[in-house]
Amino acid sequence: MKNPLLALIAIVIGTSVLTASSLPALSAERHAPGVAAGSEPGDFGPPRGAPIEQKLVAAPNVPPPIHRDYPARVVVRLFTTEVVKEIADGVRYDFWTFNGSVPGPMIRVRQGDTVELHLQNDPHSHMAHNIDLHAVMGPGGGAAVSMTPPGNESVFTFKAMRAGLYIYHCATPPVPMHIANGMYGLILVEPPQGLPKVDREYYVVQGDFYTVGANHAPGLQPFDRDKMINEQATYVLFNGREGALTGPNALQASVGDTVRLFVGNGGPNLVSSFHAIGQIFESVDVEGGTMVNHNVQTTLIPAGGAAQIEMRTLVPGTYLLVDHSITRTFLKGALGELVVKGPAPTAAIYSKVSSGPIAPGASYIPQPKQAEAPALVDAMGNGRRVFAQVCVACHQADGTGLPGAFPPLAMSDYLNADPKNAIGIVLHGLSGKITVNSTGYESVMPAFASQLSDDDVANVLTYVLNNFNNKGGTIAPAEVKAVRAAGPKGQ
Repeated sequence: MKNPLLALIAIVIGTSVLTASSLPALSAERHAPGVAAGSEPGDFGPPRGAPIEQKLVAAPNVPPPIHRDYPARVVVRLFTTEVVKEIADGVRYDFWTFNGSVPGPMIRVRQGDTVELHLQNDPHSHMAHNIDLHAVMGPGGGAAVSMTPPGNESVFTFKAMRAGLYIYHCATPPVPMHIANGMYGLILVEPPQGLPKVDREYYVVQGDFYTVGANHAPGLQPFDRDKMINEQATYVLFNGREGALTGPNALQASVGDTVRLFVGNGGPNLVSSFHAIGQIFESVDVEGGTMVNHNVQTTLIPAGGAAQIEMRTLVPGTYLLVDHSITRTFLKGALGELVVKGPAPTAAIYSKVSSGPIAPGASYIPQPKQAEAPALVDAMGNGRRVFAQVCVACHQADGTGLPGAFPPLAMSDYLNADPKNAIGIVLHGLSGKITVNSTGYESVMPAFASQLSDDDVANVLTYVLNNFNNKGGTIAPAEVKAVRAAGPKGQ
């Protein structure tokens, strides 16, 4: 064929068909009570009752649990559209999406259901799109029969034969590019008996993104094919945007809740080491299948895979959801928050005994602030932008930090004692024990010398010094330049 796209489509369509004789017998699979089984495990007979229109919601929301005891015909309507929106504050990206969001909406059906899937492609799309659902047993997971040019609709059906949590994604060539631009989501196939009741359910999908500009380079950023090929992600994100699960967007729970997370990894390249700091997962359905692990600290989720996670929230506070390939969390955006509210637990579970400085802390006398000059106004505005991009995840929007993890910048005796010392910390990082406002901290502050310009560092420190009830002052780009040239202390 002269057309390479058609040739690749032909390859997809020509993949070998799974036949009944090639499917292993699954003796452990149970049939729904009172439902006649079909010829294959997971087939509980033809659909019953009127077709059900799937109500789709955007992540992190989840469709409600299924309480039916019979197989039904479930109609799912997805549309593909290309949407320009923020990937980080001040940074825009041309996402390719299912239903206008990254990830696409979560689909929830029952094992044995017949799914009638409608795929519409926006007339303004620049590309044909299709869908490969890992829950489908057939060529290309549905991709072979759902290739949809702009302004068209494709419809196909499949029977959800195996319970589990599965990725779906676009599989139009070049497949990696379509996935890297955000075309993925999850489909949950509940077992016939349903899932155990929990207090909260949330939907999270990690993905890696590749932009021409560096991390947080402002403006509209094009896709970078070479970075994708070399697996050098600019961003690693939960739910398609930096901050999608932090601050006002944080997941919520109450003390004593059982929280279920449906976590996927769209990829296209990177494996996720999913972890919740300060939590132990009570159960993890490994790779979204039937094998369950208990008391798990970190679970590996492959690209194109998923995990169903349950945990109990016994202690109030803010818990960080991270990819424990930890530079992705603090430097590339793979950070979420679960905010747990309610009464404190008994001291036997978790309590603070004491804290205090090893040496007397520094003190200062607040000085009256002078009227802001135009240059200071500019520095403050630019500093606010940098703070939102690289600082807010750890130190929080109000500068109060996270107790026991990240020190406060608000009313910080450590910062105000020697503001110029902060230049080297931002450029070269900091590790080891420090005491801030009479509380000890021992965590790692990453180095930002390669990400932030001299102006960026000067502006963000000026912004911090003049906010959060700190004593004011300015940092000049020339001061940052001198510290950068001197290198880390001790070298």
